[in-house]
Amino acid sequence: MKLRILLICLSLFAFGQARAENTIRVLMTTALGEIELELYPDKAPLTVSNFMRYVDRGFYDGGIFHRTVTTNNQPHNKIRIEVIQASINPEKEQNAGPPITLERTNETGLKHIDGAISMARLEPDSATSDFFICVNDQPELDFGGQRNPDGQGFAAFGRVIRGMDTVRKIQQAPHEVQALTPPVKIANAVRL
Repeated sequence: MKLRILLICLSLFAFGQARAENTIRVLMTTALGEIELELYPDKAPLTVSNFMRYVDRGFYDGGIFHRTVTTNNQPHNKIRIEVIQASINPEKEQNAGPPITLERTNETGLKHIDGAISMARLEPDSATSDFFICVNDQPELDFGGQRNPDGQGFAAFGRVIRGMDTVRKIQQAPHEVQALTPPVKIANAVRL
């Protein structure tokens, strides 16, 4: 009986280790500090693959956080959110990849919670390289949410596991309307 319990415990531990290995970690160094991300390729494979293609090719090196959305700088929006948004190095924009299919939160099970990372888009299936990080929970960005009139939500694909203090510094950095002035530089983004 003790041997059986030990084998079950070892199996559960091994399963937990295997699940932990199915995440990808990325360290992003900005002018205001580091942000460490944990991505979920099992839940959002297309979105994680797209993001990692930009990371692995160095496209976020020299990129910028260019937008901050706070509760005070969106007077014309009925549904208010809090995020910071970034883009790749402007010199590499001409080599950006094609848009990807939207992986909706009702399909992935991921939500726009505090620290969630997600792809920016205008229309469904239009995301390329811009991403945003949520400050506080943002359920209106999930499938069925009302921030985007189409109700399709955005593709969450990971979360910040270290550096929310940096995210909040970026959100509160000087800005005009929603444009960070100056933008916050991304020195590099590397796979860990």
